[in-house]
Amino acid sequence: MRNTLFAITEWITRLAYINILWLGFTLLGLIVFGLFPATIAMFTITRKWIMGDTDLPVFTTFWQAYKQEFLKSNLFGLIFYFIGFVFFINTTFLLTVDAGSFFNTIKIPLYVAMIALALIMVYVIPTYVHYDLKFLQIWKNAFLIMLIHPLHNIAIVVGSVAVVYLMLRFPATLVFFCGSVPTFIIMGICYQAFKRVAMKQEQWAENEAETSAN
Repeated sequence: MRNTLFAITEWITRLAYINILWLGFTLLGLIVFGLFPATIAMFTITRKWIMGDTDLPVFTTFWQAYKQEFLKSNLFGLIFYFIGFVFFINTTFLLTVDAGSFFNTIKIPLYVAMIALALIMVYVIPTYVHYDLKFLQIWKNAFLIMLIHPLHNIAIVVGSVAVVYLMLRFPATLVFFCGSVPTFIIMGICYQAFKRVAMKQEQWAENEAETSAN
């Protein structure tokens, strides 16, 4: 029991610490230019924790990832900001069109498309920190992984919504966990999806080897 409480306390401390780093380094980049480098750094550390490397130097690792990925992560940021702006325009437009108009008939397809794109965006950063891929390959792999793992998509949405709801009920927790806990949930679920992809690739390689041998 004591060991369990100690482990829980240790994880709470880790998540609170990395969240404060995330907020601080986001502000360091004047929010707009600091958000994505800080987010990449937070996902990088969270991935290492999930993979079992819990003894890494957090601040040093965070700062190195922040510096190293500053320019490239802001390229992703520009795309995310643009997509977010388009989402805002589309949603505002769809909510204001007159009932019965032509545009009213395309509401559902547009909403479905926006949800699908939002899910792809959720997978982009975990894919970026997990794989060594080029820019377009990251988006392609994020799309494919999202497409073949519907249960993981549901888990990400439900888990993230539940955590955000709880934190909004207890606003004091936002300072310590608003970024780190959703990141931990998303990265944890995505990592399981990545492992499933790796297993399928290994099975495919084994089948190909057997076929070639025969």
